[in-house]
Parts: sequence; structure tokens; C-alpha cells
Amino acid sequence: MQNKILLHACCGICSAYPVIQLRDMGYEPIVYFYNPNIYPFEEYSKRLNAQTNLCKYHNCELIVENYNQDDFFTKVVGFENEPERGKRCDICFNLRLEKSAQKASDLGIKKFTTSIVISPHKNFEKLSSIGKNIAEKYNIEYIDIDFKKKDGFLKTNKIAKSLNLYRQNYCGCKYSIRN
Repeated sequence: MQNKILLHACCGICSAYPVIQLRDMGYEPIVYFYNPNIYPFEEYSKRLNAQTNLCKYHNCELIVENYNQDDFFTKVVGFENEPERGKRCDICFNLRLEKSAQKASDLGIKKFTTSIVISPHKNFEKLSSIGKNIAEKYNIEYIDIDFKKKDGFLKTNKIAKSLNLYRQNYCGCKYSIRN
């Protein structure tokens, strides 16, 4: 278990390159797909299908958590009108990273990270801070890797395109569609 790392994956595109980078760093990633924020279910299914195809391509384990939008909707009550990158997003990041840390701990994996940070639209420092704070609760380590560095975002998109992975056009939640 020393080299295992749980990689929370928000979608197939975003995790395409991080799996490679983590392996290059000596880790054996286990991809964890927990995204109750994704709306509607058809969109969730497309993203999960892309993630499944990517994990088959990379020959890496994929753990899929049950899809329960109530997990997300109950957490963001009162924050529905927040702008993208606002407090609602912070709540969403907390929710998904908390569940990821819990899953890693349950599996005896001592490290976790997220592919969310590969997006140029996401704040690396904010996500790292959230991840590290949550990791302390579970006595594990959040590995803060800025996957978009060294052309990571370009690399992940090239891999996704070569595999013909589904490409979404919004962050995922019901409230980000309007943007």
C-alpha cells in the first residue's frame, strides 16, 4: 500500500494525464469517481463512461461511488446563486474531497489527490488547502500536485482527444449550466 494513491477524478478528460504523472512519480493510482454534483444524470453517465474507458486504457482500478445528487443539493442550499468559483464551488470541493479522504482511509491508502486541479479554471491553492485540512482529519496525506504545470492541461486534452473521450462544456452542476 506504500505506493498507492487515491485519485479523485472529476471526469475522464481531467484524469487522463494525472494517472500518467502519478505513475511517473512512483505511485499506483486508484481512480475514485465521486461526483454527486454532476447534473443531469445523463451528463453523469457520459462522464462516467469516459472515465471507465480511460481507466481501461490506463489499466488502472476504478472505484465508482453511488450517484446521489442529494449529497450535493443538501450541502449547497442557500448558495444556488453563487457565481462560478464562489462559495458553492468551495462546498462542492469540500464534499468530494472529504468523501475521497474517507474512501482512501477506509481502503488503507495513506495518500490522495484530485484531478480537479488540472483545470485552468480551478484554484490550485484553494483546492490544496481544502485537501490538506481534510487529510488531517483522516490521518492521511493530501498530495498537492498542480497537474496543469508543464503543459499538463495540454497533455490531458491530447490524450482525451486521441481516445475520443466525451468532452463536457460546463463544470458539472445544475447551477454551472447557466454560465
